[in-house]
Amino acid sequence: MNHRIANKKITHPGKKSHFQIWWHMLRPHTLTASFVPVALGTALSLESATLHWPLFLAMMIACILIQAATNMFNEYFDYKRGLDNESSVGIGGGIVREGIRPKTVVRVAFSLFGVAALIGIYICLETTWWIAVIGVVCMAAGYFYTGGPLPIAYTPFGELTSGFFMGFVIIMLSYYVQAETISLHGILLSIPVSILVGAILLSNNIRDLDGDQQNGRKTLAILLGRPKAIVLLTCMFIISYVWIISLVIAGMTPIWSLLVLFSTPKAFQASRGFAGKTMPMQMMPAMKATAQTNTAFGFLLSVGIVLGHVFGS
Repeated sequence: MNHRIANKKITHPGKKSHFQIWWHMLRPHTLTASFVPVALGTALSLESATLHWPLFLAMMIACILIQAATNMFNEYFDYKRGLDNESSVGIGGGIVREGIRPKTVVRVAFSLFGVAALIGIYICLETTWWIAVIGVVCMAAGYFYTGGPLPIAYTPFGELTSGFFMGFVIIMLSYYVQAETISLHGILLSIPVSILVGAILLSNNIRDLDGDQQNGRKTLAILLGRPKAIVLLTCMFIISYVWIISLVIAGMTPIWSLLVLFSTPKAFQASRGFAGKTMPMQMMPAMKATAQTNTAFGFLLSVGIVLGHVFGS
């Protein structure tokens, strides 16, 4: 679809409402990847601090806004580079399907960054201004994931970047704003969640492998090939669960942390769901199951940490 058609507002009977269009542009099903690290970091902080509800809510909202903005930048830059069209799966579709002007999407994305920055000022006033430096770096990573001359999404480092920023960094920030310190316990428990955040992106790249390859991307899934990428995804699941089991056996985290094992059915579903599939739409259930694994794992781990704090190990 050419830019002139995409820039023209399209209205047809039975079309989505304006709210529905923008809601889908946020890709709400992905936002749990922000909620889970904030919840876990906050739960971990209870070992040395009392819950500060306003800071918890501020961190939660700011992180969700940054991810929502990142999703919109993704939508915009993929459109500009010709990756998205009306038949593309896994996108909000506001530009290529609903006629939202690309510049409007960018402005809204920067506005979300702006609101997150204002919330960040409150967090800094309650803690330290070093939080602002980290916040700016996180927003830059969100923008340059698909923006700039060499987008991170076009390299093999997308999984590492998303896991680091949306896993480790958010968990540690959420811990710090509550306790004004970090702990080895927190660092160790951030690792499996970071791995699973990276797994979400890997599953996305497995689904989009053929199209990404045609458009010059060099993602990890492309370099490995689909069969090996699926094996890697399975290994990421296994490592995450074994990591928690090992920490429990070593006495470094409460036995309640084993609640994460209740999320294993989703991990199995995700691993099996990619096998033998080649069409993006066929792989959507497996990708959804990967995201649900991260959500369930992180939520159950957070609950386990809280229960360990209340009842002991």
